[in-house]
Amino acid sequence: MTGVALAEELLLLAYDDESGKATMPRISLDLGMAAAVLIELALAGRIAYADGNLVVADPTGTGEPTLDEVLARMAVDTPHTPSSWVQRLRHGLRDRILGDLVARGAVRDVEETELGFIHVHRYPTADASVEEDSRRRLAEALADGQLPDERTAALATLVAVLRMEPALGLTGDAARDARVRLEEIAGGAGFSGTVGLDASVVRPSVALVVTALGAAVDAALGKRA
Repeated sequence: MTGVALAEELLLLAYDDESGKATMPRISLDLGMAAAVLIELALAGRIAYADGNLVVADPTGTGEPTLDEVLARMAVDTPHTPSSWVQRLRHGLRDRILGDLVARGAVRDVEETELGFIHVHRYPTADASVEEDSRRRLAEALADGQLPDERTAALATLVAVLRMEPALGLTGDAARDARVRLEEIAGGAGFSGTVGLDASVVRPSVALVVTALGAAVDAALGKRA
């Protein structure tokens, strides 16, 4: 596997380019990071849903360090439900992925002190090309009535579940219309709703992670009106 990880795309969308601050609640972002890693592993054929749990189907590394660390952890751990894995993995993933983005030059790590003793970090954009590609693909998916490629559909699904329409610069009626379209994409790709195990191995695995993420976000933020 090469290129930009799904969790990296999601994280770049979630941080303001200039201020370098998260534009959404940290808890939902942390949950989203965990779900993004699980979804990417499922799409790569490394994990699958079996007997109520997510299990390692292929322990071969992907070449992405963060994904491979999670894969190795899952391989030696006892099986857990999608909901359990989303909660287990959310701690520390955001900082790890931010560190990777700093290392590759996509964002800068700006450390500041508030109130004289509180250290905070901002991550303004250093190389906009990665995020520009993600935004372009999402914009095309929103404007086009066709189902986008699998990776863009996965990103659109996460944006919808995490309530990230404002990160796309959308508010009011435009945000509501975008949410409907994003949910259409998620359903059309088989990444939400009911997908039978006889249809594919990947789709149920992803759909169950998405369901678990949605429930966790609702519990943290309250159900969306």
